[in-house]
Amino acid sequence: MLEALKYQTLPIEQWELLLVDNASHQLLSSEIDLSWHPNARHIREEKLGLTAARLRGFQEAVAEIFVFADDDNVLAPDYLKNVVNICVNYPKLGAWGGKTIPEYEIKPESWISEIDGLLGLRDFGDDLKVCYWEETSIQSFNLAKQLKQYPDCSPIGAGLILRREAAEFYVQQVTGSSTRLAFGRTGKQLISGEDNDIVLTVLEGGWGVGYFPQLQLTHLIPSSRLSKNYLAKLNRAMSRSWIQVLDTHKIRPWLKIPRWTVLPRKIKAFFRYKPWKYPASYIRWQGACGTFEGLGELTNHKSVN
Repeated sequence: MLEALKYQTLPIEQWELLLVDNASHQLLSSEIDLSWHPNARHIREEKLGLTAARLRGFQEAVAEIFVFADDDNVLAPDYLKNVVNICVNYPKLGAWGGKTIPEYEIKPESWISEIDGLLGLRDFGDDLKVCYWEETSIQSFNLAKQLKQYPDCSPIGAGLILRREAAEFYVQQVTGSSTRLAFGRTGKQLISGEDNDIVLTVLEGGWGVGYFPQLQLTHLIPSSRLSKNYLAKLNRAMSRSWIQVLDTHKIRPWLKIPRWTVLPRKIKAFFRYKPWKYPASYIRWQGACGTFEGLGELTNHKSVN
């Protein structure tokens, strides 16, 4: 990731580099040399978790545009230059991203292509896509939100770009919310939803989100992330988190289910998905289990049996 940043076509004097060390056992500042960059800093965040690390990055940064680059993201040489151009040409965008192309450590099984969205891959082709939640004549904002859809063109965490004003609005909204601060992976836990939370917050704040094909990065995927069991656990956690994130934003296109029905629903889904026959079916079944768990944990509104 750092090696790719050395070859960015945006002049190095025009951007800063913050390397957030999120409670690692050995200080990254003693292992990783950033002296090649004139505006680079090591940041140590002791609170474990992706959301905590990002919030610390927001706090420390001085730039007007934030770009998230995870340790397995290799940005194309023109990535940062394109980010700046998009920011200038689309002043009402709050968050955006682009293509995320995989580079596998080993050749994946053929069924991986059926569920590769779980791996943080994104390629919508060569047409840009932008979405705003426009003002409506509906008086109730909560009702208006229920009529909104989560945009397909929403960015994911890999290579995510945020405008400073949108990032500051997000920080204001999540500060003090134990639920929202818990979104994001922590240690070996696969709970997610932080990217979806950011996107929804940006849309609620009046900004747009978008997909720009000229933004490209390579996502390095190790063999450990290609196993059936890992992807099943990931899908279960992501499906459960998706319910929680939307409900946090008072978007509920479904009804709560009684907790006692969660297990019977899982059993019924077991025979519907036939997970014993095919790895992708097992992964989808685990996703359904996560959805049932999320629906069973919703706060009481009207329930359905």
